[in-house]
Formats: sequence, structure tokens, C-alpha cells
Amino acid sequence: MTITDWPRTAAEPDPDTSAPAAVSGTPQPVSRTPGTVSDTPEFVSETESGTGTDASPAKLTGTQKWTTGAIVIAALALAGIGLYLSFEHVADFAYKELRFGSLGKGQLFAVGVDVGIMVMIAVDLLMAWLKRPISWIRYPVWLLTAATVVLNAASGAPEGAWKLLDYVAAGAHGVVPVLFITVVELGRDAIDRVVRPEQVERDSIPWLRWILAPVATARIFRRMRLWGVTSYPEMIRRDQQLIAYEQWLKRKYKGDISQASEDELLPMKMAPYGYTVDQALAMPDEQEQAAQERAEEAERRRLDAETRSEVAKAESEAERLRAKGKVEAVRAEVDGQTGQARAHARAQVSAAERAAALEQEALDQAVIAEARAREAEAERKEADEREAKAAADLRAAELERHAAEKRKEAADADRVAAAEAQAIETQAIAEAREAAAEANRRAAETERAAAETQRATAEAARKKAEEERLAKVALADAARAETEAAEAERAAAETRRAAAEIERRAVEAEDVAKLKPRERAVRKVARMILATGGEADRVPLADIQHELAVTSPGTASEYRQEAAELLAGGYRP
Repeated sequence: MTITDWPRTAAEPDPDTSAPAAVSGTPQPVSRTPGTVSDTPEFVSETESGTGTDASPAKLTGTQKWTTGAIVIAALALAGIGLYLSFEHVADFAYKELRFGSLGKGQLFAVGVDVGIMVMIAVDLLMAWLKRPISWIRYPVWLLTAATVVLNAASGAPEGAWKLLDYVAAGAHGVVPVLFITVVELGRDAIDRVVRPEQVERDSIPWLRWILAPVATARIFRRMRLWGVTSYPEMIRRDQQLIAYEQWLKRKYKGDISQASEDELLPMKMAPYGYTVDQALAMPDEQEQAAQERAEEAERRRLDAETRSEVAKAESEAERLRAKGKVEAVRAEVDGQTGQARAHARAQVSAAERAAALEQEALDQAVIAEARAREAEAERKEADEREAKAAADLRAAELERHAAEKRKEAADADRVAAAEAQAIETQAIAEAREAAAEANRRAAETERAAAETQRATAEAARKKAEEERLAKVALADAARAETEAAEAERAAAETRRAAAEIERRAVEAEDVAKLKPRERAVRKVARMILATGGEADRVPLADIQHELAVTSPGTASEYRQEAAELLAGGYRP
């Protein structure tokens, strides 16, 4: 025979009986297994009072309703009789013996006690009907009812020595209140059974047992109340089971139970705490199973904690990497913007340098143009001198022509004179003179032709000189225009150089101030506005788009508006 093969008793277990209820000051059972360990047939206890656990029908019949109504009317009549009988006695006793001052105050006291009792009874019955009973409310009702009984009995107490009839009379004053409270408790239990038919009823211990074994019965009653055992046969079965197990141990160890192991002695040790023999014997296995479950749960929690820790670490690392990536992205963006600003500044400096170089080249070209203008002026003066010389030659040729004409006239005069003297001179002399005159005439004609040729040459030279003078004047004008253009270009180059210098200093100041790209752009537009005279509307949006490399005219307009506001605020580069 093993340790679990101990003899069964005649009483069968109650499967509806749960594990012992928790009571303050006692340890909680470790086992989580519901019900009893052994499989036993169903057993339903019946109390000796004749009330069973079967639920009553949900609805009352007509006869039952009339009976209930009659009972309620009778209970109310009993309450009225009790109030009527106790009112006058309690009021008079309160006035005379309790020093309430007047009979009216004594009557108010009696009415207050009776009304308080009725109110608490009504609340108790109502809450029971609503399935929310208040268990402690009956105790004030009992206390006030006991006070009413005492006051009624005291009002009928004799002034001298007590006789038997006096005790009977005093007791008679308390019969109706006690009867009324009994009826109320009966009604409360009836209502509780009607509205809560599923509630487990508590068996009562037979009165015969109280008489035959009062001490053992008191122990059974105590354990039933402590451990929430509602079935009296179940409590008897537990005692029988424990006694049978103890006897089996004595037989096993030949009367010396001290030789039993700790596990075998558990039913006797745990019986005061409401454990059955089966539950006590199952405790070691349950404890081991519970310990194993706790260890598994602890291991699972540890693994979960490690997993959560690893997940948290991974998330933290991922968050750190994301933050680092954001920082790197921001740094790259800032570096890119700074590099772009620096490249822009370098481009502006390079543009300024190129503008300075172009300005120097323009200055050089202006010097060359000025030298050419001076050379053209010198050539013009030389042409004027040649023209004057040609005019002088022309006047000399004219004088020569006049002289030739004079000589011709003289030759004609000589010819006339020769003709006149022809009569006188001989033919030879006349012919000689005629030949000489012809020769003179031819010479004069030749001289005249030479003078005409010289005059034509002088006229051609004069015209050529005039053309050369006009060409030199045109060249001088072109040189002057080139000089003026070179001067204007030099002034523009100087302006661009100054603007480039201002732009360079502004960019360096912006680099030192570590301005954002938008602030740099706004300041650049402000400088463009200043370069055009300080009026924002004179700066075209296309120029702003070209300078800032933006595609949206709206953005360029915003930049121009912000630049105008910045200039209005006193910004000067």
C-alpha cells in the first residue's frame, strides 16, 4: 500500500465545496488546482431544516402571490401592534425615568427609535431585493430592538421586590418586538432566496449533536465558519477522512507516528487551516510544480528582460545612428552652403579681379586712344600746313598767270609796234621780229599752260588737303569718342571694382556672422538695390533670379521685399 492508498470512509466528498476561504492572519494556500484531487461522485447535501439547494421557480403562482400578500399584511399589522404597544410605555418611561423634560419629548424619542428601526428594516429588505444586501445593517436593528425590549420591560418593572409574575410581565413587553424582528429576518432570508437562488446555503448543525458532543460540535462549527465550508456532511467527511488517515499512519509505523515523513504528516499539520487530506498530500507536488512554474516564469521574465534590453540597445543604437546621420546631413548641408557661399564669394572676388583687369585694359586702351588722338591732331595740323602751302602755291600760280597775261599783252603791244614799224624796218628785220614775237607768244602760252597746270595741281592738293583735314577731324572725333568711351568704361570699371570690393567685404562679414543662405541672399539683393540708387522696384526680378539662381519669380519678389525692409531698417554694407 502506497501513501495515497489509505482507506476510504463511508462519507463521500462534496465536489461543490471549494478550497478553504482566506481568513486574515492565515497563510494563503500555494496550490492553484481547483477543486479536490480525488474524483468522487456528485453529492448534494440536505440540511435537517428541510431546505435544499434547488432553485425555486422564477415566477410565483396566483396562490403563492396571495399568500405572500397576506404574509406582508400580517407583518405590517404585527409591526403596527408592536409600535402601538411600545409607544406609550417607552414615551412615559423616557419622560419619568430618563429625564426627557416633558411627555412630548419622550413621545418624540419613542417615535424616533421606532421610525429608525422601520427605516433600517426597509433599507435592509430593499437592498436584499436588489441583490445588494448590506450585512451589517441588521446589527443596529437588533441593538435598537433590544433597547426597545429593555425599555418596555423597564416600564413594567415593579417598584418593590420582584415576583415571578413581574418577570413574566417584563418578558411579555418584549415578546412583540422580538416576534417582529424574527418575522423581518425571515422575510429577509425569503427575499434573498428568491432573488439569489444560485447562492449556496449554509447547512445547520443538528441540535442533537450540540447536546451529545458540545465541544466537538463547537470545533466543527468554528472550522465551518473559519474556512467557509457550507456543507455539514462535507465537514463530517473531512473529519472522518483525517481520523482514518491518522489511524492508517499508526498502523503503518506500528503506533509511532513520529517516524512518518514530513510529507506524510502534512494532513495533520494543515487540517487546522482547512485543508483536506487529499489537498495536504498533494501540496508537495503542487509546491514543486508551482516552484518549477515560478522558476520557468522567472526564466521567461529574465529572457524577456534580456530580449527587451537587447531590443532597447538596438533601438538606442539605431536612434544614435539616425541622430548621427541627421547631424552628418546637417553638417554636410551647412558645409555645402558654406562652400557655396565661399565659392560665390570667390566667384565675386574673381569677377571683381576680372573687372579690375578689364578696367586696367580699358585704361590702357584709353591711353592708346589718347595717343592716337594726339597723333591724329598732329597729322591734322600737318595737313593744314600742307593746305596752306598749297593755297600759297595756288596764289603764286595765279600771280604767274597774271604775269604771263601781262607779258602776252606786252607781246601783243610789241607785235603792234612791230606792225607799225614794219613800214620802216626792212622785211628781214620784220620777219626776225615776227619770229621773235611768235617765240615770245609761244613761251607765254607755255608759261600760261604751265601756270594753269600748277593752279590745277594746287587746287587738287588743296582738295586733297581738305579731305585729309576732314579725315583727321573725323579721326580726332573718333579718338575723342573712344577716349570718352574709355573714360566711361574706366568709371564703370571703377564702380564695378568698388561694388566688388563692397561685395567682398559684405561676404566676409556674412561669413564671420555665419548667416544662413536666405539671409545672405536677402543682403545681396539689398546691395543690388543700393547699386541701382536705393529703389527696390528698379531692380528687375530677372536679375535677382539670375544672381541668386532661383527659378521662381515669387521667390525673387520675396527676396526683393525682404531686402527693401532690411534697407528700411538701416542696413548698409
